[in-house]
Amino acid sequence: MSNIAVAPRHAVRRGRHRAGEQAARPVPDARRALQLGLAASWLVDAGLQFQSFMFSRAFGQMLAGTADGNPGFIARPIIWQASLVEQHAVLANTMFATIQLLLGAGIAYRKTVRPALAASIAWAVGVWWFGEGLGGVLNGTASPLNGAPGAVIIYALLAVLLWPADRERAAPFTAARAVGARAARVLWLVLWLSLAYFALTPANRAPQALSGVITDMAAGEPGWLADVDKGAASFVSGQGLAASIVLAMALAVIAAGVYLPRPAARAALVLAMVVATVIWVFGEAFGAIMAGGATDPNSGPLLVLLALAYWPRRAAS
Repeated sequence: MSNIAVAPRHAVRRGRHRAGEQAARPVPDARRALQLGLAASWLVDAGLQFQSFMFSRAFGQMLAGTADGNPGFIARPIIWQASLVEQHAVLANTMFATIQLLLGAGIAYRKTVRPALAASIAWAVGVWWFGEGLGGVLNGTASPLNGAPGAVIIYALLAVLLWPADRERAAPFTAARAVGARAARVLWLVLWLSLAYFALTPANRAPQALSGVITDMAAGEPGWLADVDKGAASFVSGQGLAASIVLAMALAVIAAGVYLPRPAARAALVLAMVVATVIWVFGEAFGAIMAGGATDPNSGPLLVLLALAYWPRRAAS
């Protein structure tokens, strides 16, 4: 009789122990997954920075080209820094690649994620100025199709939104956990409305503007990708104004999407990912990583990662 009574007690204890183990298991964290995506992006950049082209004087000359059309107070430091890189190409590029490698590894390692994110913000702002010429936003060449407002500044934005805050707050989406829903929505709105604005600038609504941007990306690409670019360029040839208006309208809808009810917000975020993918394939030619000389995959993948950070979380049951 006693044996019969004891057995269920052991079973109950084992059941409770298993339940405790299951409760102790870490729940998959969307923010951590996005941080790892950001870390992977930095590691990809580091790998591209180790290309042989980057160790040549041509890399410094490429950096100097970002000064064109910018105000003097922006252009002069770019030219000075590019000259140093050109004179010490191997040393400078080794340093650049190593920094990006450390940023990626630091974000990927949980114990160093905060200092690595902080360092990535500072590095991204510096590269945005000295490596991208502020993404062309001051010289009239910025376009959603060429990575405006500069791919690297999106790294900084993601670092801010994915910061592991000391005090967690209830948030409708992951990007709101660190800065709050209102601030996160404003940052999203500013980014996507700026893209809509750039799509409508005179340089981008000219009849052959979009076609020209796409055609330029075909240079140096593999034959199949060059053919895709040429086909896309032919499709919008002479339709610069109409294409710019359609693109701007889509970008404006995306900008407003995070203010909509959950189902509509999800639809807007899906649209954001589709538009980002189209831009990456047809406007950025996969960041020109197959042509050599690319320092990063450009803005397309980062915009997709950003959209995932705004994906509405499930309502508490």
